[in-house]
Amino acid sequence: MKSLSIIDIIAIILVVVGGLNWGLVGLFKYDLVASIFGDLSTMSRIVYDLVGLSAIYLAAVSMSFGRK
Repeated sequence: MKSLSIIDIIAIILVVVGGLNWGLVGLFKYDLVASIFGDLSTMSRIVYDLVGLSAIYLAAVSMSFGRK
């Protein structure tokens, strides 16, 4: 089985953070990223972009996780 690279681990962490943030938005109307970095500031947009790119990356490589 393939071991996870550092990029895989970072992508997983970012997708989990993004999922938790969207859970907070959906349940409590509280955007954690916006509260930390500012509402649609450059930093918050970078975080959102990284989360989105991580999701695309994981979708692309996830098919190879189960292969030998």
